Amino acid sequence: MFTGIIEELGEVLAVERVGDSALLRLRGPVVTADAAHGDSIAVNGVCLTVTETGDGAFTADVMAETLTRSNLGELTPGSRVNLERPTPVGGRLGGHIVQGHVDGTAAVLSRVPGDQWEAVTFSLPEGLARYVVEKGSITVDGVSLTVTEATGDRFAVGLIPTTLDLTTLGRKQPGDTVNLEVDIIAKYTERLLTHRERTPEGADLR
Repeated sequence: MFTGIIEELGEVLAVERVGDSALLRLRGPVVTADAAHGDSIAVNGVCLTVTETGDGAFTADVMAETLTRSNLGELTPGSRVNLERPTPVGGRLGGHIVQGHVDGTAAVLSRVPGDQWEAVTFSLPEGLARYVVEKGSITVDGVSLTVTEATGDRFAVGLIPTTLDLTTLGRKQPGDTVNLEVDIIAKYTERLLTHRERTPEGADLR
């Protein structure tokens, strides 16, 4: 589990295409300080498994499904990425519960600078809109954010200077693609309510 609090702005060192999948090598001295083979590291909000570490870098395999459903397929050498290690049991939940399972992608629609922050608006895929509510949580490129506005086809967030400086969101421009993960609690709640509605009255649910 992750919390959406980015630990490090990493860099893609190499992208090796292997059929319809890919092998990524990324620089991240902070997140690799205690990483070993088989550990997880979130890259732009996508949970990847470490296959090799060394010299402040790590490699990870990315399957076709992940390349299709996230912006990892757009990465090239030199690309900057958001990196986060899993939260240890008993650790601080600084953001919200993030699985590292991307639900879809969105595009940056606009950026409006403020005095000490910036309002950024993103498109919102139709299938995810019902999970996004004003003042709720959403993960954008691995960053835990609070939704400031949500309509049928878009949502907005406010980015503070720390987020602008220390994550890829400070560099994204209108038209750029970002990864989205909606609140897992909202998805489970919907599933439970839907199941209850379809269960015959008096049925044994044990």
